[in-house]
Amino acid sequence: MKTPILKQGPYLIASLQSEQSDTDLLHLQEVLVEQVGRFRSHGVILDLTLLDVMDSFATRTLRNMAQAIRLRGAETIIVGIRPEIAFAMVQLGLDVRLSGIQTTLDLEEALAILDHQRQEGMCRD
Repeated sequence: MKTPILKQGPYLIASLQSEQSDTDLLHLQEVLVEQVGRFRSHGVILDLTLLDVMDSFATRTLRNMAQAIRLRGAETIIVGIRPEIAFAMVQLGLDVRLSGIQTTLDLEEALAILDHQRQEGMCRD
């Protein structure tokens, strides 16, 4: 299943689907890392609102994706982790694997954070 990716100004927004397979996640990682460079994106938002399950593979892949995106010069923010997914991740110890990746409740907050980071970066230059 293809993950929709929206270009919103200097940011990319990927909405993961409930039926996301391991292969889909790996493909998304390739596409996003490539598109960050192509569009010279400053940030990537991964929307997990529709995701039903977060297993260790998905968690590790999201962490790797965020690290690769950072190496390409953009920040990653994960949004929309549902309460039951958060509880399950903590119980399984998967939350530690996402350490260092910023999370927010919704897209609006993520865009505000990325805008703020971008403004700070411009002021320092």
